[in-house]
Amino acid sequence: MTTSPPGHDVAAREARASGAATLLLTLMWGAYFLNYCDRQAVFAMFPALKADLAMSDRELGYVGAVFLWVYALGCPLAGVLGDRISKRLLAVGSLVVWSLVTVATGWVRSGTDMLALRGAMGISESLFMPTAIALTADAHPPALRSRAIAILTTAQIAGTVAGSVFGGRMADAGRWRDAFFMLGILGVAYAVPYFFFLRQVGESPAETPSAGPFFRPVRSLFGAPSFLVLCAAFPCFVFGLWLIYGWLPTFLHDKFALSQADAAWNATAYLQSATAIGLLGGGFLSDWLYRRTAAARQWVLVASLVCSAPCLYLIGAADSLPATRLAAAAFGLASGLFMGNIFAAGFEVVPAGLRATAVGILNLFGGTVSGFATLFGGMWKQSLGIDGLLAATALAFLAAAALLAMVTHAHFATDHARATAEASP
Repeated sequence: MTTSPPGHDVAAREARASGAATLLLTLMWGAYFLNYCDRQAVFAMFPALKADLAMSDRELGYVGAVFLWVYALGCPLAGVLGDRISKRLLAVGSLVVWSLVTVATGWVRSGTDMLALRGAMGISESLFMPTAIALTADAHPPALRSRAIAILTTAQIAGTVAGSVFGGRMADAGRWRDAFFMLGILGVAYAVPYFFFLRQVGESPAETPSAGPFFRPVRSLFGAPSFLVLCAAFPCFVFGLWLIYGWLPTFLHDKFALSQADAAWNATAYLQSATAIGLLGGGFLSDWLYRRTAAARQWVLVASLVCSAPCLYLIGAADSLPATRLAAAAFGLASGLFMGNIFAAGFEVVPAGLRATAVGILNLFGGTVSGFATLFGGMWKQSLGIDGLLAATALAFLAAAALLAMVTHAHFATDHARATAEASP
């Protein structure tokens, strides 16, 4: 009888684990892609909704704001639930519910109906992201974590482009309702293979319910200044991001007299293509720098904010469409560094068993503030203007970068050591 050498068995187990992690990332990517298709399609339809549902600019601003505010409030609860019960069930259940809400959106008859369903979508989608990020992080070792999360986050980019362009084209054809029907049905169909795969995914003991009051984990996170500063920098960043996501298609539609489909393409394709490069490049860069300093991801965030600020200003100030495309691409490249590292940076200063909770808390702050981006865009579109809001946000990016740099220099080493010690058996 022959036996395999011990090294062969170890290599085989590592290969199986790597293959399972890759498949998990692939299926998570598909669900996250649908997540952003469903939430972003509506922003390319604003002119059609304004005409068909008699919605004002302010009401259109609330389309984004209501979604983001409800989403933000649901994320902390989703994060705590994700650290106490099955992340697998939360991920699949969220996909099914938001897909059904998307189908229902095709039947709206008024602006009030639209806002109610955007709130329902906010609740259902809030259950997904904390669990998806945590499951992806758990499946990959620390030295590979940034690139794994960066790859997952490219689904947000692809979904934004696909959802916006599809929504714009369907709106131009007078079929914006059909767009919601088709996207929702696709999500329900995807949930079937997604569910059967996730049934086989193991969850670590750190993800089982812990003793003590339900929200004690939430309170414990705020003892780390390095996590608190992320809760300040992240909302600033996503305010700028959602100002662009929510209003850049309409801004280009009005400024350069483009169709809804062309405006959606120009508002997303250049920006998001460059963001994908920034995301992936930033993930690999951070993992490489991590071998030299555990604070690598925090410093990449600082660099991203500093580089994004002038690009944000130029998106609004450029006087030609090619110049606007170039500014958008430059912003995408710089902002991708932030998007691919914000959650991985948080995981460096929180215990492993609180990762989903940490994502939920970050999304609470981010979603609450970014909701005002879409609202202010509608309220001040005719006065301060989208270009004025972009300029003010660029200054806020620089202030956030300075604050993050100071706190990282002063507190990161202590917070990282504490988180590592609490995660040890």
